[in-house]
Amino acid sequence: MRHNGGAQAGHTVDFPDRRFVFSQLSSGSFREADTYWADSFLPDLYKLSEETERFRALSGTDPQLYASPDCRCTYIGDILLNMLLETSRGKERHGSCGMGINEAVVRSGRYPLHLGEIAGSDAEKLYRNMREIQTDYLPFRLHTLNIDLQNAGEYGELLQSDIVLRNAAEVMARNAESVTLRETSFLREYDDILFEGAQGLLLDEMYTKFAPHLTASRTGLTEPARILRELYGGSSAQPETEIVYMTRSYVTRHGAGPLPHENPEQPYTFGSSDRTNVQNEWQGTIRSAPHGSPEEFAEAVRADLAESKLPADVSLFVTHLNESDGCIITTDGRIPVTDYCAGLNGLFGTLYCSASLYAEDVRVFRL
Repeated sequence: MRHNGGAQAGHTVDFPDRRFVFSQLSSGSFREADTYWADSFLPDLYKLSEETERFRALSGTDPQLYASPDCRCTYIGDILLNMLLETSRGKERHGSCGMGINEAVVRSGRYPLHLGEIAGSDAEKLYRNMREIQTDYLPFRLHTLNIDLQNAGEYGELLQSDIVLRNAAEVMARNAESVTLRETSFLREYDDILFEGAQGLLLDEMYTKFAPHLTASRTGLTEPARILRELYGGSSAQPETEIVYMTRSYVTRHGAGPLPHENPEQPYTFGSSDRTNVQNEWQGTIRSAPHGSPEEFAEAVRADLAESKLPADVSLFVTHLNESDGCIITTDGRIPVTDYCAGLNGLFGTLYCSASLYAEDVRVFRL
């Protein structure tokens, strides 16, 4: 289940003979896992066919995609306005990837585009709905942001283009046909549910320590905990649950914003190039830094667990250990993973360690 963010994700799955970067489909799709978009996910229907066609070409199968009708969808106006706004910030950029997520969230407070409405309409009706947004909402939003479209260059022209809007409506309406709408209760039919989060705890919209360099979604357990309570009620009815937090053996940030312990004059570099988080116009080059102390590492995790009140076993998954000699890279040097976990005072019960691209090579330790 995809429960936060939208199409900005870049979840990479490698096999010896193929590689795929998932944005909106489940990363378990090659293992025949269905995808479900929770009501807290923000789909980009325009981009969906690009991903499903690539998946079909590589796997030879069609991905099975379900979604809540209450999903709030992004549309071309959100994306163009996001790009315009982030570009206008110059050196003061927030770190957005230009996919319109925050604009969709802000707009949805007054003019939502729910997936259920799009799936039940044709391209002409969707176009009229989006034209209404352009007419009634966009001027208000532009005034709030102090943006004049007449001086906004290419993005301003595209935001005012009727051709762009009509084309977006046609593609979105067509792609919506590949999504099967189901209420959340439908998930009770499955024996196993995997909640696939995006981004990281330090980018959570409520982690104000790093504001405004955050994402417009809850990146931790907030949404999974809510959905599990909706499905199963109290803790006594909840099935066995495991929470798995993931980190590289070092820390990264792709985009503007704080990166504790980063030394720009002596940046950390590692042996393997990152083929997914490549340099781009919006986020620049991916940055790396060492982890801090175990206590610092545990701060955001403990806060996330406390807020969710989710009864579960808690595990840690450490990747990229091939780039760090099997150690966690910290401000105090390279520390064996199990030693670092010992300083976390029993926070995690299981440790998963990955030093290769493949799931079959993962090593498991009980702490």
